[in-house]
Amino acid sequence: METRIEANQRISALEAHLGFWMRRVSNNVSDSFVRSLKDQQASAAEWVLLRKLYERGEAIPKEMAESLGMTRGAISKIVDKLEAKGWISIKGTPSDRRIQVLSLTRSGRQVVPVMARIADQNDERFFRCLTTNERDVLRKLLAKLAKCNQIRNVPVE
Repeated sequence: METRIEANQRISALEAHLGFWMRRVSNNVSDSFVRSLKDQQASAAEWVLLRKLYERGEAIPKEMAESLGMTRGAISKIVDKLEAKGWISIKGTPSDRRIQVLSLTRSGRQVVPVMARIADQNDERFFRCLTTNERDVLRKLLAKLAKCNQIRNVPVE
C-alpha cells in the first residue's frame, strides 16, 4: 500500500503500518477495560498490582516495581491507594522493620477474581472473532515483539 505524492516520492499508506493497527486496537481494548473497572472503583494500574500480588502471595515494593517495570515511586502511589481501599496490607519484616511486605487482605483476595472476570469478558468482547489458535499466535507474536524490543514495563493506563 502506498500513495504517490510527487513524481518519484512515495510514502506508505497509514493503514500499511502495523503500529497504526496495534494502537487502534490497543486503545479501544484498554479504554473499554478501564471503563469496566470503574464499577469496582479501581484503575488498570491497581488491577495489575493486585493481580501480580495475588499470584505471588506477598512481595516487597521493590520486587513489584522490578517485575512490573515501574518506578518505586509509582508503586508507592498505587500501594497507598490499595491500602486505603483495604485491599492490601503492609507489614514490616521481623528482621528489619524498614522492609515493607505487601499482601492481599481478605477483601483484596475477593476482588481479584471479580476483576479477572472483567478482564476475561473484555478480551472475549474484542477478540471473539479470532479462533483459539489465532489468539495463541497473536499472544506469542506480541510476546516476541516485547522480548525483541526489551519491553518490560507493564501497561497500566
